[in-house]
Amino acid sequence: MEQAGDDRPAKAPKSEQTRTLILRTALRLFEERGYDRTTMRAVAQEAGVSVGNAYYYFASKEHLVQGFYDRIAAEHEAAVRPVLAGDPDLAVRIRGVLLGWLDVAGQYHRFGAQFFKNAADPDSPLSPFSDESVAAREAAVSIHRRCLAGASTRPDPELEESLPQLLWLMQMGLVLFWVHDRSEGAERSRRLVERTAPLAARAIALSRFRVLRPLVRQLHGVLVEFMPAATSRPSGATSRPSAGTGPG
Repeated sequence: MEQAGDDRPAKAPKSEQTRTLILRTALRLFEERGYDRTTMRAVAQEAGVSVGNAYYYFASKEHLVQGFYDRIAAEHEAAVRPVLAGDPDLAVRIRGVLLGWLDVAGQYHRFGAQFFKNAADPDSPLSPFSDESVAAREAAVSIHRRCLAGASTRPDPELEESLPQLLWLMQMGLVLFWVHDRSEGAERSRRLVERTAPLAARAIALSRFRVLRPLVRQLHGVLVEFMPAATSRPSGATSRPSAGTGPG
């Protein structure tokens, strides 16, 4: 006789369940009380774990937000897999990647502004340009790299390596607009994507024209000089220890 449960999905380890519980609790409290008024002690109490256990998984309140960034990056990557495996038209791909981010982030829109005032501080570990944000940043840049690699449009070779970072900056501009967007269902943010994706694709296609080479070189120089150095780190490099492998 066939044993019951053979086809059930494997249950997540208790340590991962605990880490997820703490993160979900923190996100709820950030929404209810605001980021500044939420403490690690409050998160631990609401999650039903000890303060020491909360700190085991997340070394600080800032690391809770980094956990949120990592979660959105992972959800975004999963959501856009059909886009990256589909239509080679570059405008369609850029549109799909950016709309995919809006779809994933939509559930967090109500408290997005809570993070922005901290993330906007260049000295904050919550900044998308910080060393602490390197994992989420590299995950996002990787999506744009795959978006370009699978497209039928080929950019100027001189820009090819830097374009994923440029598209990530475009995404950061969208995030800023989305944070302040109060339209129903963030409709204005979606319209912004619809309008700008074809423009970005067209600009990338035009980059191969000789007459635009001086502009391409200038843009390449700006990207090399001002993009975060962390985006060029070798694959697998990390700037902070990974929590979530210990006891629940």
